Amino acid sequence: VQLQASGGGLVQPGGSLRLSCAASGLTVDHYAIAWWRQAPGKEREGVVCMSRSDGNTYYTDSTEDRFAISRGIAKNAFYLHMNNLESEDTAVYYCATSRFRSCTVDWERGADFLSWGQGTLVTVSS
Repeated sequence: VQLQASGGGLVQPGGSLRLSCAASGLTVDHYAIAWWRQAPGKEREGVVCMSRSDGNTYYTDSTEDRFAISRGIAKNAFYLHMNNLESEDTAVYYCATSRFRSCTVDWERGADFLSWGQGTLVTVSS
């Protein structure tokens, strides 16, 4: 199983980026999917989780109105659409797939996720 995250880069505050996570060795449409991030000097935190079973999506408070997760259409991939980026969004972003079809109440702890991408750096700076 391999997840390949891409799409990071340098963007100005208020700008947008779309991160991609391409999968091989598993079908992402069968599992809950998520994005995580780790800012410099901070612990990794969950950004968003999307269930496969019912399509419900769970965002952290700081990203709910600005970020959106989506699954690829006819592609074994998923995406993170980030708008109105802030300097606090600067981090390495990781994609992950759960061993479950749904995001559990403990999804932010990370233990549900068995497959992880290598991370892509997003820098928000003027």
